[in-house]
Amino acid sequence: MTIQTMALIGTGVMGMGIAQIAAQAGLEVRLFDVQAGAAERGLNQLKQTLEKLQLKGKITVQQLNETLARLKVIEHIEAVAGVDLVVEAIIENIEIKQKLFLQLENIVSEQTILATNTSSLSVTAIAAALNIPSRLAGFHFFNPVPLMKIVEVIAGLATEEVVVVDLLELSQRMGHLGVRTKDTPGFIVNHAGRAYGTEALKALGEGVASVSEIDRILREGAGFRMGPFELFDLTALDVSHPVMESIFNQYYQEDRYRPHALTRQMLAAKKVGRKVGEGFYRYVEGKKINEAAAQLVPDVTQFNAVWIYADLKHDDLILRQYLREKNITLDVAEQPAADSLIILATYGEDTTTAALRLGVDATRAVSIDLLTDFAKHRTLMPSIVTQKEYVDQAHALFAQDQHGVSVIEESMGFIAQRVLAMVINLACDIAQQQIASATDIDQAVRLGLGYPYGPISWGDQLGSQRILLILERILHNTGDQRYRPSPWLQRRARLNLSLLHSTTI
Repeated sequence: MTIQTMALIGTGVMGMGIAQIAAQAGLEVRLFDVQAGAAERGLNQLKQTLEKLQLKGKITVQQLNETLARLKVIEHIEAVAGVDLVVEAIIENIEIKQKLFLQLENIVSEQTILATNTSSLSVTAIAAALNIPSRLAGFHFFNPVPLMKIVEVIAGLATEEVVVVDLLELSQRMGHLGVRTKDTPGFIVNHAGRAYGTEALKALGEGVASVSEIDRILREGAGFRMGPFELFDLTALDVSHPVMESIFNQYYQEDRYRPHALTRQMLAAKKVGRKVGEGFYRYVEGKKINEAAAQLVPDVTQFNAVWIYADLKHDDLILRQYLREKNITLDVAEQPAADSLIILATYGEDTTTAALRLGVDATRAVSIDLLTDFAKHRTLMPSIVTQKEYVDQAHALFAQDQHGVSVIEESMGFIAQRVLAMVINLACDIAQQQIASATDIDQAVRLGLGYPYGPISWGDQLGSQRILLILERILHNTGDQRYRPSPWLQRRARLNLSLLHSTTI
């Protein structure tokens, strides 16, 4: 059916955002909240928002008036009778949601679709309490709803196909991309988002780099809009840590989703982020005040010859071209001379492991990460025995054209290598589990999390063979099962297929 009327239960920020885009799309929307006066306050705030949009020329006066005319506050829940769709946006508590839907079943017709905006609860479990579980689906929006043009449409085990189709069509009318997903912990976006923060936390816990340096590498080098710790502070740990624990436990302690003890400690200390003035950073009036400055470039003017090893020919060419442009002498012998600076461009290993594998002197070796954009940021990794003069030479050498350089402690795989490989691998595994199509996963994560690319397309852009090599080496060297490559990634990388490739069966 074509949905024309909707009731919205719960008039907080999320609920009123859904009400706004529904009314702007031409639906008649009834607003109800169990808290006295909440629906009126929500409508008044929305009116102010729409008036600001009109003053900025985003909507016309006619559109403003027509949208407001479609929104109606109701004082009693019984007034939802007769609508085509009821969407709840209330507290994340399964018992309270089940009680609400049972109440709604006695009010609305059997043809009315029931939808939950839950972000973390099982749609199947919510529907199990109903007399007609087949008409309930998940309809998960992201905040702020008018700007986040994505909505997950979740089919529980009992949900009828026609319900999903109707909600997908409604999503399109409201100007949002509707993506179909199975009812699994975290659905698509919250599931895929586990890799970014948890891997950054693991690197921080290993002492690989500081909070601000990890954020800087992932912003400048990898292209994320915000560093993971900036993002934790924005969303607040009292929101994000329980989600990390919930998905980890719902997947029966799957290693890929393992949280970190640090965020549990910070939560206990109430250092949850920007809203309280302190998290990974400190804030005054919402502004960050204690981010460390970029690392100082050593004052080096004389450089030894440089010997290069790269896992990939393309990386070797990039480094040789850069060094020639800087008039640096290249050591082109099969093995490095006794005083040459040794630069290693490898994947998924630390400098000690790479030096031992290649049979070169670790005291003169510095690794460089070429997974990220060399023209934007360079990350260097000495071994634990690399002499300071060689570290300083490498730092000064790669900072000569004023690009940012980060020098980190040894890590099995650089920070960006680890994080990007985990982001891509987890998205591939979501596709392998058939939670959603590869294309929908890509679009949902890009829109829902603000990544510069969809994670599966990102794997193609960076090279699936490189991503597979990173994961296989880290898994081999650490034995940590969180790094095991998804079968989806393995097969496509080895057959040189796009990671978006789906079977034809």
